[in-house]
Formats: sequence, structure tokens, C-alpha cells
Amino acid sequence: MSTSCGKTKLNASDPVLAKLLLVDDDSIFRNLTARNFRRRAYCVYEAATGIEALAMAEKHEIDVVILDVSMPGMNGFEVLLRLKETNSDAEVIMLTGDTTAKTAVGAIKLGAIDYINKPVEMNELVLVVEKACEAGRLRKENRRLKSILKRNTQEFSMIGKSKPMQEVFRLIERAGPTDTPILIQGESGTGKELVARALHNTSLVADKPIVTINCATLSESLLESELFGHEKGAFTGAITAKEGLFEVADGGTLFIDEIGEMAGSLQAKLLRVLQDGSLRRVGSVKERNVNVRIICATNRNMRQEVTEGRFREDLFYRIDVMTLKVPPLRERQGDLPLLVQHFAGDGWEVSVDAMEALAACTWPGNIRQLMNAIERAKILADDNIIHLENLPPTLSSIGFEPPPPNNQLSVDGQSKLSTLQRDYIISIMRQNGGNKARSARVLGISRRTLYRLLERHAIPLNDREYQPAEQY
Repeated sequence: MSTSCGKTKLNASDPVLAKLLLVDDDSIFRNLTARNFRRRAYCVYEAATGIEALAMAEKHEIDVVILDVSMPGMNGFEVLLRLKETNSDAEVIMLTGDTTAKTAVGAIKLGAIDYINKPVEMNELVLVVEKACEAGRLRKENRRLKSILKRNTQEFSMIGKSKPMQEVFRLIERAGPTDTPILIQGESGTGKELVARALHNTSLVADKPIVTINCATLSESLLESELFGHEKGAFTGAITAKEGLFEVADGGTLFIDEIGEMAGSLQAKLLRVLQDGSLRRVGSVKERNVNVRIICATNRNMRQEVTEGRFREDLFYRIDVMTLKVPPLRERQGDLPLLVQHFAGDGWEVSVDAMEALAACTWPGNIRQLMNAIERAKILADDNIIHLENLPPTLSSIGFEPPPPNNQLSVDGQSKLSTLQRDYIISIMRQNGGNKARSARVLGISRRTLYRLLERHAIPLNDREYQPAEQY
């Protein structure tokens, strides 16, 4: 068995067309064939038996297997079955001295892409290998794109008749068909990703993928690798080369969420892609060019981020060619009943008291908080009717905003509501040992909103205030 992947008359930096595994017990044929393909810039592994072939396929990422049917011990059909059982991505070409159609049909049924009768004509074998390489490449690309689309194209609907949402729809209709970079601004949970998808779906590249990434969920080094890709050995754990999301989205749309969280060094690399479409993978000196429509989103005040030196001014003006502001739910008068019914679904009803409670909430977590509240209520509801008691308890203490004076709520009533809110926040903080991130999740609000509430109610910020006394 040969584990060499050497090449003849090729420099070490020359690209490899594909990785072949040549399996034949005839050493003369195997060596001559391997030498021929190495001269054509293929990486060739050799095996004399089925056992050796399976070990090779497990150790290396093989693109095409050239497999002889008649071998001592494990024959070619058995090897083919074992390869398919291990979910090998390799395309298999069978070599056989049996010219009967039965053998050929059997090979195809077992998953071989083609078969060639012996004695082998080398030019014919080269053509079949080239076709197998292309078929494998297309199959992998199709699977990769399906995976991306499955991950990124869940069905959501944008709903709203309010004036702010009608303005959003108008801007989507105008900006969607252009290739202009767009900055979507809005609070957490307002549906910025939905807007990005709507922009893509109305664009000239709607038939291409939209790929999304959230800068707030990844470390700087991982974000760089995800966006720009990396070469094999670029860092510990980079066992293979990987294309970045810019390359994956080439010809389509890349949606960069929470752009304000991006580190300064990556801002410079992003600026270069926006300027001339060129990028380099991590660990590579090779320039690659992409044509990607960029849509960014943030819940930050980007002008303030620029002023305070946390975001590059030149990059800001690149992504802020057009700004689209998504209104918070509290500013979308009249949309709440539509959204509630949409999230509840067909066959569900909402009681009057439940709807009044939902309407009275300020929804600091916006659409996301509303969707989670309805989903929870549906789990607890009976007879497909959502009642007040089915709603999250946080709605009765966190989200309510004192009604305007004409509702005749007394000052004393407003004070009691504020006290109830303060007490509930403190109880949740105590339950979570003062951990603000966990407390915010339990309350169904963002951490920033929690900080504002802690400050408004003069609630201690120190986590030690909420730890059991015996810990000290």
C-alpha cells in the first residue's frame, strides 16, 4: 500500500485537481496508472487490497476511487458497499474484466458512478475520472448550499398595517432591487433579519443564497475565519482549508448582524472587500474576488460608535449608503392584534382580558418577546383559547406601561405598579444569584433594558448583593 501523494513535474505549491484512490492487486497496472494521473496534477493513493483501500478512505478525504472488481480476499463489490455504508463522499469507478451487462448494472445499483472494462484505455479512464470529479464537486456544492439555505431560510412573514411599517415596506420595495449596501437599525427583537431577507427576496439575486452571520456570537478570531475562510494549517485545529461566508455568498447576499460588535482589525478587512471585492483567507497570500451584496444590522447608535472611536468612519459611510430603521413594537399602533393572531395560528382565539394585557405591555423585547409569550401561552392553554393566566408572569410586572391620564389611573396606582415591577426584578435577580444575563433572559428583555430598569428603580448592581450570606 502506498500512502504517498507525491506529484511528478509539479511544484509543491501547484494546485491538486483531486484526490484519487487507486485500488488494484496488479502492481504494474497500479503503478503506471498512478504515475499517469500524478503527471496530470492529481494526488494519488494506492492500495493492493480491499482492506488497505478502506483504511485509506477512512484516513484521507478521497474524491474518486478507481476500484478493481476482482481482487483476493475482499472483492470490489464488497469494498464499494463498505464505502457507501461509511457515507464516503468519494465517487467510485469500477474496473472489471467481465463484459456482461449484469456486472455493470450491479455496480451502478450499488452506487458506482461508472464502470470500465479491462484492458483499460488510459485516455478513456482519464475522461471518466474528470467526469466523476465534476459530478462529485457538484453534488457536494448542492449539499452545502442546501444546508446553508435550510439554516438561513426559515419561513417568516412581515406583518403590519401601521404607518411605521408601511414606510419599512416602501423602502424595501425601493432598495431591494439595487445592489446598494444597506444598514438596518432597530432594537433587539424588532425583526431586522426579516427585513434583510425581504430585501434579498426582492433583489436581482433572489435566486442565490442569503448567508447570515451574527458578530455578537463569535470571538474575533472565529469571526474572521467564518467571514474570510482559512487555509489548512493556518491555526491550531485548521486541519483542512475552508472557504469563508463571503465566498459561500458569492453572487448572492451576505447579512452581517450586529455589525457594531465587530473588532477594529476585522473592520479593516471588511472595508477592503466593500471597496474592491477582494479578500484573503486566514493564512493565505492569495487574493480572491467576490461579488456579494452586503446588508448589515445593528441595535447601536453607529454615529455615536464612530464619534467615540469604536467603529471606523470610512467603513460606516460604506455600509450606511442607505439606512432602514425598524420600529419597536411599542411604536406600531394597531399591529399587535395582527401579530398575536399570526403567532397564535389558525384555530386559536385570544380572550379579551389576555388581549388587553398584551396591548398594555411595552414589549421591551419587541417581536421576539411577543412570539415567545404566545408560544408559551399556547402550551398552557386549553381548548385553543389563550387566557390571561396563560401569559408569562413577566408581562404582569415588567412590560406594563402606566396608561395615559385619561384612563383615570391614580398616582397611587402607578406607584403600586412601579413597586410591583421593582420587587419582581429583585426576586428574579436573587433567583439567578445576581447574574444579569440569566435574569434578563428570564424576564424576556435585553440586558441593556435590564440595566435601565435597575437604574430607574435604584436596584443594586453588585452581584454580591444577591448571593447567599453563607458564601462569604
